[in-house]
Amino acid sequence: MRVMVLVKADKDSEAGVMPSEDMLTKMGAYNEELVKAGVMLAMDGLHPSAKGLRMRFSGAERMITDGPFTETKELLAGFWIWQVRSFDEAIEWLKRAPFDGGTEIELRPVFEMEDFGEVLTPELREQEERVRAEAAKLAS
Repeated sequence: MRVMVLVKADKDSEAGVMPSEDMLTKMGAYNEELVKAGVMLAMDGLHPSAKGLRMRFSGAERMITDGPFTETKELLAGFWIWQVRSFDEAIEWLKRAPFDGGTEIELRPVFEMEDFGEVLTPELREQEERVRAEAAKLAS
């Protein structure tokens, strides 16, 4: 089972305040644990919303709103993608994360092809596998 761990933004991350050396050291050790345990698939931090945009789709129309965005509690500062045996295992890993100070994390299962059932035809499954293989080549 794959899960996405979403690190919510706060006023500091939105202001571009970088983590302290102590926090980077603790997070580096935590990330190494995740890798050694075979849990970590991907991770990254995100720049503040001031450097981003939102695009709204309405038929053929595309409406762009430049950041920054005011609702910090709805923004993300970073993410992990983990491979775990169960949602409970993901919760146990998350409890060990070196966050404090009111950091909020969202944990969500990632859809697997099996979740789509019969709607995912053999042709669509083959296409999905081909696209993922090509993306993996680009990532390496």
